[in-house]
Amino acid sequence: MSAPTPNWWKKGTAYQVWPASYKDSNGDGIGDIQGLIGTLPYLKDLGIDIVWLSPMYKSPQKDFGYDISDYRDVDPQFGTLADLDELIKKCHDMGMKLLLDLVINHTSDEHKWFLESKKDKTNPKADWYVWRDPKIVDGKRQPPNNWRSIFGGSAWEYVPERDQYYLHLFVPEQPDLNWELDEVRQAIYKEAIVFWLDRGVDGFRVDTCNLYSKNTSYPDAPVTLPGEVYQPAFTHFVNGPRMHEWLREQRQQVLDNYGDVAMVGELPGTEAAEVLKYVAAEARELSCVFDFDVVSLGGRHGDGVKKHQVHAHDLPSFKEAFRKQQHLTRGTTAWTTCFLENHDQARSLDRFATSKPEFREKAAKMLATLLGCLTGTLFMYQGQEIGMTNIPDSWGIEEIKDPDSLNAYNDVKDRHDADPLWLKRAMSGIQRVGRDNARTPVQWDSSANAGFSTGKPWMRVNDNYPEINVADQQKDAKSVLSYWKQMNQIRKKYADLTVFGDFELWDYLDPDVFTFTKENKTNGFTNKKLLTFLSFSDEEQPMHYPPDCKGKEMELIVSNVDTPGQYLSPWEARVYLVTL
Repeated sequence: MSAPTPNWWKKGTAYQVWPASYKDSNGDGIGDIQGLIGTLPYLKDLGIDIVWLSPMYKSPQKDFGYDISDYRDVDPQFGTLADLDELIKKCHDMGMKLLLDLVINHTSDEHKWFLESKKDKTNPKADWYVWRDPKIVDGKRQPPNNWRSIFGGSAWEYVPERDQYYLHLFVPEQPDLNWELDEVRQAIYKEAIVFWLDRGVDGFRVDTCNLYSKNTSYPDAPVTLPGEVYQPAFTHFVNGPRMHEWLREQRQQVLDNYGDVAMVGELPGTEAAEVLKYVAAEARELSCVFDFDVVSLGGRHGDGVKKHQVHAHDLPSFKEAFRKQQHLTRGTTAWTTCFLENHDQARSLDRFATSKPEFREKAAKMLATLLGCLTGTLFMYQGQEIGMTNIPDSWGIEEIKDPDSLNAYNDVKDRHDADPLWLKRAMSGIQRVGRDNARTPVQWDSSANAGFSTGKPWMRVNDNYPEINVADQQKDAKSVLSYWKQMNQIRKKYADLTVFGDFELWDYLDPDVFTFTKENKTNGFTNKKLLTFLSFSDEEQPMHYPPDCKGKEMELIVSNVDTPGQYLSPWEARVYLVTL
């Protein structure tokens, strides 16, 4: 199923850097581009081919850089344009590619376009954002409809100068652009895409790339949260009517001028048939997308589900979410990705496995085995390679920085009159699935501030940095970091099976063991299969051998235990190369 010469973004392993928390080079407590440049040899040694740098653009930082005030400049806290140019050059010199974030559903409310647009209803950029008149109810001004912001509260903000509301699907400081206007789209292409491709970047991770096209009649959303004023309105702004038209326009007018530009879309809330419309090769829209079914388990991205309402999922649901993602490439021209962590998710150990001290390292290696054997472009997230964990349960709300989590906490506080048991539930939800779990500074060593900065970090370092850090793991051949290096090497060695193979799930209903095979009948592995066993249990478990693998020659190519036995020990992983 692989092409004779696969696109570079298909076979590469990518690593996401969230700059504020990655590595600080100047002691101001905030990670920066020079800090990243200094670690490029580390990433190369890890087996990384593609660096994805999260927003480093000029920004008021109301949503950690996803509120951009200038697409063509670097925020001073992260460095300069010269630093970014140096990063591009050094990545290329080391044989690595660089992706930037492309955040073009909205801008900052401090962007020059919005500052002009909000002045009045007749200025040249008056319609560059989504403006609507108030609704008058009982003589009082109300938002145009009942849409709920993804971060809570109304999705509309009033501006007296125009006596109108503007739409913001996220925080109020992130007004949505009006993609319906051709001049808006052309300005976006020029400032946010062409400017960076001309500087040498290799592609983009495209933020919220299925939200640009809205239902332009802006009707009320159906009431799915009885008793609440504002309602989830995803049916009116996810995968809207002009999305495919605009993405094809972007490819034809801009990207085709720069060769094989990778466009990795963030595509939450989308069924497989709809995903195919974005990523089929003939569609010429996106290179691949992040499918969020895995990280949405338990309701994390469900309509109106709040953090304190996210519930435990079972292993069959976890397997089914991966099956959807993995089967996207079967019999199609589409491509997929595999990931368990990013800047918006909790740490995978706590979310999908266990961080119990007696099992933590073994479970981290097990998850590395899972990802290393999956079809698609593998995306790792900073700190995942050493098994970083969620924030401790002992931390209080005063440590939380994320506006989404703070909004969620205050919503519970206001709704339940600051009842202490309700506040405990709200905090528990943040500790389990809040975005701050992934945003604590990377734990580089056991010195002060985990070696992240010589100054006070902008966010508290996780308390477990003396036990979990890069420096210690670099010296240990049995560490999680060493295991990730091994898995990345195995992934490349057996790429025809790992990266490009067909995924088949076995014993789907087993509540404790995840078993799957990978095969590829179009190359030199015609009579070979990879067989992977993964334990998600604190107890010993039996193994379910697929019928065509029973009694066949089996070579163990990787395991997270020294001597695999008859049964799987707790959180064990093993991968066999089977000769059929």
